[in-house]
Amino acid sequence: MENIVALVRARRSAEEFRNSVSEALKLIDFEPNTRVKCVAIKPNLCYYWDADTGYTTDPAVVAGIVDWIREKCGENVNIKVVEADASAMRTKYAFPVLGYEKLAKEKKVELLNLSEDVLVDKTVKVNGREISFKVPRILLDSDLFINVPKLKIMKIVKITCAMKNIFGCIGTPRKVVYHKFLDEAIVGINKILHPHLTIVDGIVALGRHPLKLGLLMAGTDPFAVDWVASQIMGYKPSSVKFLKIAVKEGLGNPNNITLRGERVSEFAKIFPKEGMISTGFLWSLQFWLLKTYRRLVGDVIPPVLEE
Repeated sequence: MENIVALVRARRSAEEFRNSVSEALKLIDFEPNTRVKCVAIKPNLCYYWDADTGYTTDPAVVAGIVDWIREKCGENVNIKVVEADASAMRTKYAFPVLGYEKLAKEKKVELLNLSEDVLVDKTVKVNGREISFKVPRILLDSDLFINVPKLKIMKIVKITCAMKNIFGCIGTPRKVVYHKFLDEAIVGINKILHPHLTIVDGIVALGRHPLKLGLLMAGTDPFAVDWVASQIMGYKPSSVKFLKIAVKEGLGNPNNITLRGERVSEFAKIFPKEGMISTGFLWSLQFWLLKTYRRLVGDVIPPVLEE
């Protein structure tokens, strides 16, 4: 089966986002089921740095997606923006700090902490290793599950985009327990959770520094989206370990990917690829600071965020 990945340009305005989302989804021939009643939208809210840093999904992109859903599925559809707690982030703080509480009020959508949802035990085998996950029930039951990752590089897995954002859906906060076999864990959770649609926020992308890239990507196959995204970020896709494992496990096929819209080369030539200042150093510094903070105060949450 052909897996289409679309690349479209977008400027940072509400109307432009709505138009760009609509254009991208037309390019991949995506139409939601007319019986859609429950929608889950999963952005990437990995920490409390806003979208201008390139770390987190811009709420304006999510707003454009909400507008598209209402246009296609009607005003009565139940839409939830969802995120799970992480080792260094608590969702109840991320939602207000990153503009999602404001989004929820303006667009009349709900916010849900996946770590507080009903969690279902699931076990899969990847590379001969059995891996168990706590999976939020809503992501198994939603009529339309939309994955909205960022376009960014990450030292330990090279890229973090569509498949890595699904890893962020795991209900247990301390996902650091998976880091010794992170590539296998990313593939494992993607064997269980299958978003109907992925829309990548590349408005501000993150390489060795943030850059206004002005890109939206769309596809129905997270593997195909990541295969293309890795090329934009300057990596040979087969060198990204979790993509290589995904091919071996039958989760993805690089031979049936079709590109539509803008050219990969137009974005790849300006993406700030890894250079002399390694992202490994930056990530190591950030985690060292977080670990130091945790040792000193016993929590990863800065007290200024407490109400």
